[in-house]
Amino acid sequence: MDDLENLDMAPQPSAERPLLGLTILVVEDSRFACEAMRLLCLRSGARIRRADCLRSARRHLRVYRPSVVIVDLGLPDGSGADLIADLTRSSPRIPVILGTSGDDFAEDLAVAAGADGFLMKPISSLVAFQELILSLLPVERQPLGPRPMTDESVRPDQIAYQDDMAHIAGILCDETDEKTMDYVGQFLSGVARIAHDQALREAAETLISMRRQGRPTGSQAARIAGLVQERLTQRVAI
Repeated sequence: MDDLENLDMAPQPSAERPLLGLTILVVEDSRFACEAMRLLCLRSGARIRRADCLRSARRHLRVYRPSVVIVDLGLPDGSGADLIADLTRSSPRIPVILGTSGDDFAEDLAVAAGADGFLMKPISSLVAFQELILSLLPVERQPLGPRPMTDESVRPDQIAYQDDMAHIAGILCDETDEKTMDYVGQFLSGVARIAHDQALREAAETLISMRRQGRPTGSQAARIAGLVQERLTQRVAI
């Protein structure tokens, strides 16, 4: 089990790898978003474990105790806020619990559930990622001396983005009920932010707005399905 209490046994962080010795559990259903997180962890010296749903995360946490947990608020089997709330009540408590989402309203939800901080998607800045986690760790886990401050950002593999498109295409072929539309909207909004896909992001945010207003979403769902298929077609070109 990974635990900050065993500091003498953990590798010591350095200026170049300030998160060395930490294990970060990322609870994220998007392969594209998780690839970005993997790159951030890799360049920071941290180990990463991934769970793509609440069930998988809870199974993982029965076996391992990570140093940091980063939880997406919108997951296929429920709200990440529920997992955050459970983690804040657990003893011993995970040292750092963060929420993440592409939804502008999600930070308040994460903090209300007990999160120590929040990462707004897209998460691409290496320095911002490191600084948030370091600010929440005990002094003994801080790297000694000055650290290089760069504008370095990560760029996830485009294939992972198209894997996410295939995931949503499969969902839209099977279900178009209200709960599914809520999930599709939040999933695509976050992924499109990371990919800087403005057209898909606007379509997803329109869907979210329509759902909040209680308006029928059939035509918007069809439009999104078309945009998703366009991006899957681009995979052939690659």
